[in-house]
Amino acid sequence: MCNLSIVPSVERTCKQLACYVFPQPAGWGFFIWREFSFMPEETGLVIVYTGNGKGKTTAAVGMGIRAVGRGQKVKMIQFIKQPGLLYGEAVALAKCVPEFEVCQVGKGFSMRKGGFSEEDVEAAALGMQIAEQSMNGEYDLVILDELNVAVAKGLVDVDRVLDMLKKRCARVNVVITGRYAPEVLLSVADTVSEIQDVKHHYRAGVKSRAGVDV
Repeated sequence: MCNLSIVPSVERTCKQLACYVFPQPAGWGFFIWREFSFMPEETGLVIVYTGNGKGKTTAAVGMGIRAVGRGQKVKMIQFIKQPGLLYGEAVALAKCVPEFEVCQVGKGFSMRKGGFSEEDVEAAALGMQIAEQSMNGEYDLVILDELNVAVAKGLVDVDRVLDMLKKRCARVNVVITGRYAPEVLLSVADTVSEIQDVKHHYRAGVKSRAGVDV
């Protein structure tokens, strides 16, 4: 059974009062009251996580959980990961965080090795259709996981992505992940983080591990 213990959500206003409780070994805790200032909801942001390092999807999921903690609704469309495969983040979110929807439309990572099939094209088209429908304001944050890869491989036209971002409900925040982010997308993004591959356990012969990689 999944049990999430979080501070009750507060109304989404420009200023909110947050209370943090830090448990102590002796069984007592202390409180910190802090006033946060937020941008008005109508100013949605575009955030890009790119680069060849590990952690782009992980960062996006973390932001999504943060948004849920603020009483927001989140949707993530995964353009590469296949429906039915038990990726840890999708399993955990389905069990514990119903406000965070995950939609997997991809056909796997095999297309990265060169070329793609008609099924890949159809899957990417479905992903874009779902993404465009999700920009109407029903969700506060929309995550387009590995969309950069789909664009780089020619599965999705970058102009369609730019048009979607321009026409979205103005208060919707959008996170786009994946290596090979096109320059034109970086130019319209509000925040860009490039995650570099300094060292990776794969190269030491360590295979994918549950809870770490999948």
